[in-house]
Amino acid sequence: MEGTGSYGASLSRYLLAQGVDVFDVNWMDRADRRRRGKSDPLDAQNAARAVLSGRASARAKTGDGPVQIARMYKLTKASAVKARTQAINQLKAVLVTADPVLREELAGLGNAELFRTCAQFTDARSREDVGAESVVEATRITLGLLAHRIGQLSEEVRDVEARLTRLVERHAPQLLDVVGIGPDTAVTLLITVGDNPERLDSESSFAALCGVSPVERSSGRRQFRRLNRGGDRQANAALHRIVFTRLRVDPRTQDYYERRIKEGKTRREIVRCLKRYAAREVFHLVRQLQPAPRS
Repeated sequence: MEGTGSYGASLSRYLLAQGVDVFDVNWMDRADRRRRGKSDPLDAQNAARAVLSGRASARAKTGDGPVQIARMYKLTKASAVKARTQAINQLKAVLVTADPVLREELAGLGNAELFRTCAQFTDARSREDVGAESVVEATRITLGLLAHRIGQLSEEVRDVEARLTRLVERHAPQLLDVVGIGPDTAVTLLITVGDNPERLDSESSFAALCGVSPVERSSGRRQFRRLNRGGDRQANAALHRIVFTRLRVDPRTQDYYERRIKEGKTRREIVRCLKRYAAREVFHLVRQLQPAPRS
């Protein structure tokens, strides 16, 4: 059984290394929790009952192979992109209230040229005498520091992206041969699968994990299925990108779309079907991966 948080993940990896079967228990018995309350011993008892009864049968991710490495890089990239976006917004907010002459000097520049120009503001002369600085000089220095920060974060993002690309090319090159799947999408799907893809019993379980398994919404004579709003939303978004890329560039997907439109299907229903097909294709590709050596 696996708990939540960093301690539970560490314990899970230790038990897996010892050859112990570890299961994920994601949802506790809510009725029992309302009756008895919540504490760590009670949660442990409920988790044990879920495993013994067979309600919790999902194998835990090992987290000690190349996918765990990709997860670390992905985390680094996400934080760098977020910080870069914040710095860009701050730089442009400073420009809004800057001196009109300075605004005119930087007006009409694209982002790349704007950042290069602002980075040149932080020269040695601008930092010689802080007490004598004017508002315009302080603004120029602020713009320069923000531009340097943006450049450093952009370099960090490019470095992490290159590492992720090499990781995918080394461990799952077959994913990159599929139309609509690039390194970033491949990494997202590999993180969802984990270092032990054998824990997924069937393609339907992977589809449910990605939130693309159909959910019945039929009533009376009307037979209807909708998209699954559960599952891993990052994997769901990755499959969504695959489908819309194929709708733009893949003739086979375009022909399928036109045929289903003529059958009376809505665009939303067609996208749901295409995401399910993409999940099936990805599942059979990741099942080819050999289990990674345990670190």
